[in-house]
Amino acid sequence: MTRLRPRTLRGQLTLGLVVLLAAIFVGVGIGTTTLLHSFLVTRLDQQLTAAGPRYAQSLEHELAAADTRGQTQGTFGARAADNVITQDGVVDGTSMTGDNTGQVNLSAADTRALLALPTDGSPHTLCLAALGEYRLRAVKGADGDFLFTGLPLSPVSATVRELATAEFALFGGAVVAAALGGAAWVRLALRPLDRVATTAERVSTMSLASGEVALDVRVPDAERHDEVGRVGASLNRMLGHVGDALARRQAVERRLRDFAADAGHELRTPLAAVRGHAELALRRGDEIPPDALHALTRIEAESRRMGTIVDDLLLLARLDAGRPLESTEVDLTLLVLNAVDDAQAADLAKAGDGVTADGTADATADGTADGTAEVTAALTRHEWRLDLPTDPVTVPGDPHRLAQAVANFVTNARVHTPAGTRVTVGISVHADRVRLAVEDTGPGLAPDLTDRVFDRFTRGDPARSRASGSTGLGLAITRAVAEAHGGRVGVISEPGRTVFELVLPMRSAT
Repeated sequence: MTRLRPRTLRGQLTLGLVVLLAAIFVGVGIGTTTLLHSFLVTRLDQQLTAAGPRYAQSLEHELAAADTRGQTQGTFGARAADNVITQDGVVDGTSMTGDNTGQVNLSAADTRALLALPTDGSPHTLCLAALGEYRLRAVKGADGDFLFTGLPLSPVSATVRELATAEFALFGGAVVAAALGGAAWVRLALRPLDRVATTAERVSTMSLASGEVALDVRVPDAERHDEVGRVGASLNRMLGHVGDALARRQAVERRLRDFAADAGHELRTPLAAVRGHAELALRRGDEIPPDALHALTRIEAESRRMGTIVDDLLLLARLDAGRPLESTEVDLTLLVLNAVDDAQAADLAKAGDGVTADGTADATADGTADGTAEVTAALTRHEWRLDLPTDPVTVPGDPHRLAQAVANFVTNARVHTPAGTRVTVGISVHADRVRLAVEDTGPGLAPDLTDRVFDRFTRGDPARSRASGSTGLGLAITRAVAEAHGGRVGVISEPGRTVFELVLPMRSAT
């Protein structure tokens, strides 16, 4: 039933109008034919009562002497005595056997039906196998016999059938004309609603997520005083409110970007000065007391970390402002190789933190050696794997920003997974898209962190992140870079498997 229903409101209204009109016509047709049938049967009963049993009485004599004067053609008469039909006949009729004697060959069932008729003189409908449907009345004769007189119902049925045929043709044409005219009228009446729907569809295709949006689309029929006019006016007011809200949001975003950019530029100078003075003082480390040397070392390290945060904030502000990026053909395969090479070097540097110049491990507090440098390195390294196509994969974009995005993914897997974790970096091409995936076998993300891992200043373990120098902006920068290139980022995480993916649009290399 749902498949047969039109999908448009115009089609539903037209279908409803046609169905309603057809139901009315069917009701009118049934009513008129019923009334006509009842009227004709009543007239037939009056004619039957007026004729009386005269024809049936005359059958008591020879058939040739039967009194048929004033009898309607097809009048049936029969006489019964001692529950036996003794005589029967039809006025100017032809029996079912084809003879013209006027006699009727009644079957046993017809005989039983006739003998069962009430003798109250009221007409009753009876279907005789030899003659068809008849209106029959039975009366008791003067000498104790029973007289049956009947008139055929075939003229009544023929008249009713002709009326039904005429009504079907007339009403069918009226329904077709109403369907065509109703469709045209509904289409004309719903034209303003179509314009409302067109306006809503145009608004739905606009990108309202970010940036400056000129929401100047309005419904043209808002001045009407009907339901469509009220809907259009309400939609226009709503669009006005949405436009004001978008303008305010854009103004706030612009002020925040300007603030971040201005604050970053203003912080760069004092940070450079602090870092420079700290490095200058550290050059005279042999003349500085140990506690002051430690404080200067921490000042220099934290100034470096704060400088990194300022640089990341400035980059995000530029990406948020929608400033155009450089667009060249970038070898994504080479970026992956470089990022993994840097990560392996960082792994080796971390592994060598506990190794002395002679190749043995640092001594413990009691002066004994923990083991060889190779054992220490093996315990602190990751297992790196590559899954790359045979041919280089190129994408259009900014090589520096894409390199930063890839490096953020790889560094994130190295820093936030324990030693011994297997990290697989792969590239796959799907139609016009390139997918870069960094998969690790670490413990995975917390369930409440998966949905906001690409938000700014999001850290899985704040204490550990600060100790390792993480700013919580790396993945946010990766997402901003991906969106600036028309791509997207995503994450799938479960215990023992975490996949970060970067999807970028691809075109053939020139």
